[in-house]
Amino acid sequence: MGGVLVLNGQQVLQTWFEKGRPAVGWISGFFFAQSFMTAALQNYARRRKLAIDGIGFEFHMLDSPPLIVPEEGAYIRGLYLEGCAWDPVNKILCESLPKILHVQAPHIWLKPALFTDMKPSHCYNCPCYRTAERRGVLATTGHSTNFLMTVRMPSREPPGHWTRRGVAMLCNLSD
Repeated sequence: MGGVLVLNGQQVLQTWFEKGRPAVGWISGFFFAQSFMTAALQNYARRRKLAIDGIGFEFHMLDSPPLIVPEEGAYIRGLYLEGCAWDPVNKILCESLPKILHVQAPHIWLKPALFTDMKPSHCYNCPCYRTAERRGVLATTGHSTNFLMTVRMPSREPPGHWTRRGVAMLCNLSD
């Protein structure tokens, strides 16, 4: 597999136990990624003695893969952008190249913050799905089994620009 070490779930957990949490979480590899994200929020809320329903994530797009575990939140990787591209120089969404439907999304820092401290910015609220089908069934929690989260992606264009193009993030590609 080209020098890539593939671990099964038990090996991953054993490595976490022995060596600590990895610097970057492969979000697409989690069966229920929402629990990973909730754990990051819970850890933040407990450390700061905050109500968890008053906090959420700010999304910071990273230039390169981080090498250390963040003090707060989590670094994630493994997402794809569909219907657009990522401009790493300006750190914004940009138009896709011809005939390129999917590109690797940048590494993202899920940084916990109080909702009241979050500043509005020029972003596209990009839906993130587990699969390219973009549909799922409602679970007992009332949430879709396919929808993961909304990622605030920096953009110069108004949100409608990306909505008309059907831009979304995906954990897994169909092909």
